[in-house]
Amino acid sequence: MEKIDKLDKKILEIVMQNARIPSKDVAVACEVSRAAIHQRIQRMVETGVITGSGYHANPKALGYATCTYIGIQLQKGSMYRDVVPELEKIKEVVECHFTTGSYTMLIKLYARDNQHLMELLNDKIQHIPGVMATETLISLEQSINRQIPIREDNFE
Repeated sequence: MEKIDKLDKKILEIVMQNARIPSKDVAVACEVSRAAIHQRIQRMVETGVITGSGYHANPKALGYATCTYIGIQLQKGSMYRDVVPELEKIKEVVECHFTTGSYTMLIKLYARDNQHLMELLNDKIQHIPGVMATETLISLEQSINRQIPIREDNFE
């Protein structure tokens, strides 16, 4: 991974709090030109330090009241590569991880309600070839949602 310097770190700390902040405001806070901010951000995008931008929609505002984590056990761990494309077809699945421990995979999905969740589990996820068992954990409330901090030893 690309090393970042103190200016990159300061830029990241600002834009991670508000991705829509105008570059002129970032430039003022960092005491550099707007062109320097633009170049630094572009370089961090190209090198994979910054991996996205955009708006995050509130799932509840879109009618998805139930946030769920599902542990999936596969017949064989090597089936992971075959199962992922099937999970990608389920638009409510927003994350998928290949994991260690009790589950081969852990997914996060949003459902409209418990009935919709049951349909997703019974009619889609559990019908994917290789899926042996699932365990469902419903999130009652998200208490923390933040970006990972920038490690002090990751910049020059």
